[in-house]
Amino acid sequence: MRARLEATYLVRSDARDVEERARAIAVEQSVEMPIAPIADDFVRSQIVGRVEGISERQDRLFEIRISLAAETVGRDPGQLLNMLFGNTSLHEDVELADVALPTDLMEDLGGPRHGLHELRRRVGAPARALTSSPLKPQGLPPAGLARLAADFAQAGIDYIKDDHGLADQVYSPFAARLESVMAALQTVEQRSGRAARYVPSLSGDLDTMRSQIAAAKEASVDTVMVAPMVAGVSNFHRLVRENPTVAFVAHPTMAGAPRIAPPLLLGKLFRILGADAVIFPNYGGRFGYSPDICRALARAALDERDGLRPAVPVPAGGMRTDRVAGMLDFYGADVMLLIGGALLEAREHLREATAAFVAAVHRHPYG
Repeated sequence: MRARLEATYLVRSDARDVEERARAIAVEQSVEMPIAPIADDFVRSQIVGRVEGISERQDRLFEIRISLAAETVGRDPGQLLNMLFGNTSLHEDVELADVALPTDLMEDLGGPRHGLHELRRRVGAPARALTSSPLKPQGLPPAGLARLAADFAQAGIDYIKDDHGLADQVYSPFAARLESVMAALQTVEQRSGRAARYVPSLSGDLDTMRSQIAAAKEASVDTVMVAPMVAGVSNFHRLVRENPTVAFVAHPTMAGAPRIAPPLLLGKLFRILGADAVIFPNYGGRFGYSPDICRALARAALDERDGLRPAVPVPAGGMRTDRVAGMLDFYGADVMLLIGGALLEAREHLREATAAFVAAVHRHPYG
């Protein structure tokens, strides 16, 4: 038997009931049946979940640690989520807070193939923070999105990504969008020498996403975006393993639905499954994450203790250019700042507004 994985849950419970709740979670997340009828010694001793610890975080909020047999996961990311939080996610008073995976399981899953240092190298930014802007709103035709991409590229943006709402809609089919945006960026590079990277958003079933990656590689694209919770974490992981030359940016859409702590899901698990960069809602934007959650999430993405390449934290969600200095003070240089709507508000002055954003990132006194 391999070493066990250990899941940590936050459970709201009366103190008198918490031990029973902990045992119930251990059983539910392992054998999902009463223990008494199980006669097999191997199942009873190895497969049944074990309560490893209970501690009170605050009044009626308990941290419960439960170990599970790593063999129950196999090498399937979907099964990993199932074993960690499958049925227990149906209890509204339980949150999956963290997980410690055995080394061999971590190695099986693999982590990022490129990560922070390669994404830096690709745009010639060895020390500063990276910059990114999205193509939006959806509804624009490929030519309109290409014009936006050209403005961003001329202003010096490193990574120009599709808005996650862009898929294969009739008004902007994936293939036409790919062709138009890449043609625009190549023209900018030929005229100015500024080489921005395009990050198209993948969508559809596994075969469709495979076809989109093939088309992207044919067009010299080396970075793509996927929403793991929409595509499915097993499909996401498969795409990463099948395409070793492609970097993957993970988008957080639907990641708020499963009651998994954001630093764990976005910062740690997405990275373990192969995300080279992880987008997340920054504090003070359109979403409710706190500075503490954002700091923990960025640390989980960058932490090198597990032997994985560091993934790039990408704080986003309603960020404005007047927050650039504060975000860089908060996160440091190992970050990619993503600003979209605040730049697009400049309309005919988009290029100037974007250039000011880029300049603020370049001139910040890192360190």
